[in-house]
Amino acid sequence: MKKVTMDFPDMQDYRMVEGLNQLKTNLAFCGKDIKVITMTSSVPNEGKSSVSFSLSRALAEHGRKILLVDADLRKSVMAAKYHITGIDKGLSHYLTGQAEKEEVIYETEAEGLHLAVAGPLSPDPTSLLDSELFQEFIRSVREEYDYIIIDAPPLGLVIDAVIIGKYTDGAVIVIEQGVIKRKIVQDVIKKLKRGEIRILGAVLNKVDDRIGAYGDYGHKYGYSYYGEQDAESKK
Repeated sequence: MKKVTMDFPDMQDYRMVEGLNQLKTNLAFCGKDIKVITMTSSVPNEGKSSVSFSLSRALAEHGRKILLVDADLRKSVMAAKYHITGIDKGLSHYLTGQAEKEEVIYETEAEGLHLAVAGPLSPDPTSLLDSELFQEFIRSVREEYDYIIIDAPPLGLVIDAVIIGKYTDGAVIVIEQGVIKRKIVQDVIKKLKRGEIRILGAVLNKVDDRIGAYGDYGHKYGYSYYGEQDAESKK
């Protein structure tokens, strides 16, 4: 398996570590059958990819074998965001029959953390994700990893997260505090429910730390996690 190099953000802040621990614990309480998780949001720039990456890294640091899948085949930012180098092929290569699964999964410098990036953007991502090849990809990696975290596109813009969610064990919604209106989040929840996607909870991101939030992504912001029951009560 090839290895990539990338920038790893600082994760030494105590509040950030506590926030990630809270998120990991809540996911563990969702059940042992929860292994493949769709991460989505309402709109771009809510911090969904940052939460997906940080969660994957934190799980790997606790001895788990983790695969982070960048499944945004429309407008992926992960490779550029973390300055990932050494990638030859991505998920879209696999989904178009141009690569084998083993060719699109890479080791990282973090022990236990593997990565699959989106690859070249596709003119028809919905068809690629709603395919036997994607289903087979998920089936295969489920047997190899403790958790598979899938960074899906924002559900407020396109339906891809629901398509992806059909092959996963549930979804977590990332919500930016003070930016996203309640109705928009409710619409995202309705789309997931219409697709019969289990909602595992929500991450309230970029919470002003003056009100006691967990975590820190810089600029005095962090996140809090709402479990499955909390998410249900906020509909």
